[in-house]
Amino acid sequence: MEGKAMRYMFLAVLAGPALAQSAPEGPAQAVIAQQIEAFQADDFATAFGFASPMIQGIFGSPERFGAMVKGGYPMVWRPGEVTYLRAEPFGAGLQQMVMIKDEGGRLHFLRYEMIETAGGWLINGVQFVGTQEGT
Repeated sequence: MEGKAMRYMFLAVLAGPALAQSAPEGPAQAVIAQQIEAFQADDFATAFGFASPMIQGIFGSPERFGAMVKGGYPMVWRPGEVTYLRAEPFGAGLQQMVMIKDEGGRLHFLRYEMIETAGGWLINGVQFVGTQEGT
């Protein structure tokens, strides 16, 4: 195993007991879970409501946001399994690492940037960290 694959395998091993965790803990993880549930139901208006004002401004409508997720983040739109890994402070918010196993068994590591607003936590962006073949 070389390079990126080794690094992501190491990330999965470091997560240790967190890999067994499948239910969200805390309000930030609950927002991610609710958005993913909305995507699974093709309820893009609800999913759009969990996005920060900045993300909403970029996409302008739930339909455009939904099209971006379906095309660019199919594992989020139709996940096989979602596991919450570590969360770390990031500016005034936090970064939540999430491992998603897609329907084909491939693992995707994503970093959700979360911001806290007067109305609660919102998703301010999602970044791919890597992909690894599942077992």
